[in-house]
Amino acid sequence: MTDTQVTWLTQESHDRLKSELDSLIANRPVIAAEINERREEGDLKENGGYHAAREEQGQQEARIRQLQELLNNAKVGEAPTQSGVALPGSVVTVYYDGDEKDTETFLIATREEGASGGKLETYSPSSPLGSALIDAKVGETREYSVPSGATIKVTLVSAEPYHG
Repeated sequence: MTDTQVTWLTQESHDRLKSELDSLIANRPVIAAEINERREEGDLKENGGYHAAREEQGQQEARIRQLQELLNNAKVGEAPTQSGVALPGSVVTVYYDGDEKDTETFLIATREEGASGGKLETYSPSSPLGSALIDAKVGETREYSVPSGATIKVTLVSAEPYHG
């Protein structure tokens, strides 16, 4: 993320991510102690335990930074209550390129906010498809570009607030 992007989160999702962040931060001394223990085992070049602990520390620190950035730029609020308009937190059904049989239903939200259990595909509001649909009204057709350079037309069939 080069520019600051606001992420919409429900209070429940914000609390869940904050809890994960707090847990990772609380675990820092445990990882540091394990690294010190492994370091005392001797030759670091051939010390698999040491390298595994350092790798785990790196992954946890990356996740901490990711969560901190996400939470710092998050807008906490309730899911939209408005039907008929595609907003972050809406479950939308669309059809592509004028073919009313080529439909897809998905949630417009971040991956962190995404539908539990993978029951519903999630598209970010900042993705080409998500940003094309934001504020679209039912029946409205929008266009967006795909990586190949082609332009896709998408028509909003329905938009309803997501109820996890």
